[in-house]
This record gives sequence, structure tokens and C-alpha cells, in this order.
Amino acid sequence: MTQPTRDVPIRDGSIRLGQFLKLAGLIDSGADAKAVIAEGEVTVNGDVERRRGRQLQPGDTVSVGGRAARVAEGSR
Repeated sequence: MTQPTRDVPIRDGSIRLGQFLKLAGLIDSGADAKAVIAEGEVTVNGDVERRRGRQLQPGDTVSVGGRAARVAEGSR
């Protein structure tokens, strides 16, 4: 069952995918991020993404394992 998408505020207008997965609580560690991205389990705006360093912008939605988070403007 898919959970509702939640907004996760970031600073500076962009963040890398691997960092965002951890910040949003979608994974536990950087090693986990590398693994789920490499296995094609992560989507960005509905498309499979295999680049851990992909720059995300406000409005991008990241999904993994039935959970999703949206990049939001603002500070933490």
C-alpha cells in the first residue's frame, strides 16, 4: 500500500538524490541509498533513476518501497 507523499524542506534550492533519500527518511544510510538506486528501486517524478548524484529541485517527487517524499523549498 502506498503511503501519502510528504513534503521535505531543503535549503539552497537543490539536493542530491542520495542525500535526499536519507534526509527524507526513505532509507537508513548512504550505503542503503546506493543499493536501492543501483537496483532500480527509486523513481523520481515517476521515472526510474540510477544516478545517486542526480540534482533534485523543489517539486520533484522521490519514491522507494511504496513511500514517497517531495522536495520542498525552505529550511529545516
